[in-house]
Amino acid sequence: MPEGPEIWSTADSLRDALKDQTITDFHFAFDELKKYETKLKGKTVKNVEARGKALLTFFDDEHVMYSHNQLYGKWMVRDNGQQPDTNRSLRVAIHNDNHSAYLYSASDVEMLSSEDVPKHSYIKKLGPDVLHPVTTYNDIMGQYQSDEFQNRKLTTLLLDQGFISGIGNYLRSEIMFYAMVQPQQKLKEYSDGEKEALAKATVKLSQRSYETGGITNDPEIVEALKRENAKYKEYRHFVYKRTGNRCHKCGSVIEQDSTGGRKIYYCPSCQLNQ
Repeated sequence: MPEGPEIWSTADSLRDALKDQTITDFHFAFDELKKYETKLKGKTVKNVEARGKALLTFFDDEHVMYSHNQLYGKWMVRDNGQQPDTNRSLRVAIHNDNHSAYLYSASDVEMLSSEDVPKHSYIKKLGPDVLHPVTTYNDIMGQYQSDEFQNRKLTTLLLDQGFISGIGNYLRSEIMFYAMVQPQQKLKEYSDGEKEALAKATVKLSQRSYETGGITNDPEIVEALKRENAKYKEYRHFVYKRTGNRCHKCGSVIEQDSTGGRKIYYCPSCQLNQ
């Protein structure tokens, strides 16, 4: 499933293609949404924003389209009239004079009024979105300090969108590594300094991944590995999916564990021997 950085990048692409443009045609695959096709034709897209792992498309008539990619959904943008070569099932298509945006394979699409957005069952449960422009470092630090979360294990907490939204499996392992903390502890067992390191890692790596198209590794390490003709998967992350490979920082062998049926990756030297 795409994580926050990928969803925000998708929002950027959609915004570039759709914002302030008049809709010339609209298509919904869902019968219950068909009535909106004629309502939205001739309207203008005001904005596209990410909310956790969902997208909100705002129209100038106060309607808002909520969409969640889930595991298989994907937005594709093309020049107007051109259609992607794909076997995926088309769910939504938005056309203007210059571009067409297509949503494939997603099943979670709804139309809301702007006033109902904060009350949506998914939106209202979200914690601060680490990549949202209004979110500050203090907002993220406040989550790590909050009494509400102190009895939760960090490995499961980092995947809880009600804690900090936008974090998924790869960012979870990368954040814990960058903060140099032991993975399998409750939040209350970490020192104030470790919580600060976690907050800084959460902001830094989420922003880095967004800016680089998914790379969380340090730029210096990335460039050094590229000079050695390393493949993308070899330089992209510090530890995620690198089980059995050497840590870029200390040379120890990366190990993996699992919690809740999902794997976590860590360096035993950098994280367990602190």
